[in-house]
Amino acid sequence: MSVIYGEERKAQILEYVNRHSRASVQELTSSFGVSESTIRRDLQELEDAKLLRRTHGGAVSLQSVTFEPTFGEKEEAYRKEKEAIARKAVSFIEEGDTILLDSGTTTFFIVKELKAFTRLTVVTNSVMFAQELQNQPGIELLLAGGSLRKETLALVGPLTEQALQMVRVDKAFIATNGLDLEEGLTTPNLVEAATKKQMIKIAKEVILVTDHSKLGKVAFAKVAELADIDRCIIDNNAPLSTIRELERSGIDVHVVQPEEE
Repeated sequence: MSVIYGEERKAQILEYVNRHSRASVQELTSSFGVSESTIRRDLQELEDAKLLRRTHGGAVSLQSVTFEPTFGEKEEAYRKEKEAIARKAVSFIEEGDTILLDSGTTTFFIVKELKAFTRLTVVTNSVMFAQELQNQPGIELLLAGGSLRKETLALVGPLTEQALQMVRVDKAFIATNGLDLEEGLTTPNLVEAATKKQMIKIAKEVILVTDHSKLGKVAFAKVAELADIDRCIIDNNAPLSTIRELERSGIDVHVVQPEEE
């Protein structure tokens, strides 16, 4: 019975944190009548399951519209799905293309697939992507400078947008924090959202790359409507009903199968 009680308690803790956006260990100890060590263990298990994020002295909800994990945390989440999405994404790239890579962990896996190309122009706002591609002889690199967001390692803001306005690209690969059938694409930061909007404006074809965990999520700042997206690459854990709705919105959806462990 104790195991069942523990699972019920964790479910109630998660509901409490989501309802209040955040909670301290002291709050939870008082609310659930258990020791601090029990609460800390429950929070650790909930974080391990990627249901919330522990902080010093408590936890915050992953459902908060302004919360954003670090690049490193996001890189490891749904890694197999992102690798499969990246492999499909490069199949749409041709030698001689000019492509734009939005900063994001899914697009970072695309970067890793580009080294086989012998003639490619890559525009990006990611310092990490530039470092990854700097020694590739077949790739001409344009880094759109601006203010560095440490959470995403992206260059954003008016200077980035101004640089992007000066170019046009064949294909833009865009990442997102939230993909909702009503709200479209969203991200937690207003400045980063404005930069992403400019990226979409300069592309002949806009390709959204996202794993299924972003579906139904709505973050703070609006990036684009579904109508702004030409193609979407997503993993096969996405509900079929959602895929059909995306297709009805005029998006060419490609579903990929992650490799087994």
